[in-house]
Amino acid sequence: MLQYASITGVLRVILIILLIYYGIKILSRLFAPLLMKYVAKKAEERFGGQFGQYQQPKQTTQEKNKEGEVSIDKAPQRTTSNKNVGEYVDYEEID
Repeated sequence: MLQYASITGVLRVILIILLIYYGIKILSRLFAPLLMKYVAKKAEERFGGQFGQYQQPKQTTQEKNKEGEVSIDKAPQRTTSNKNVGEYVDYEEID
């Protein structure tokens, strides 16, 4: 059984496709800024959580140390590289 498409059916499909296309286009212009703000806020929270532990406000260190008190922060021990890894061998390239 073979069915043929009518002109009104084809025009209706084209009209529906155009309405959906322009509807998505208009809605994306309305909601894209809100979506971008949400994504930027989430990224800021994530990066702030990672780097927040390394930042210390200056006011808290000043409030901790009263006038006349001395505080000594211990520096982390640095590992030194082993300089005796072997001897230097000079070489020549052979053509």
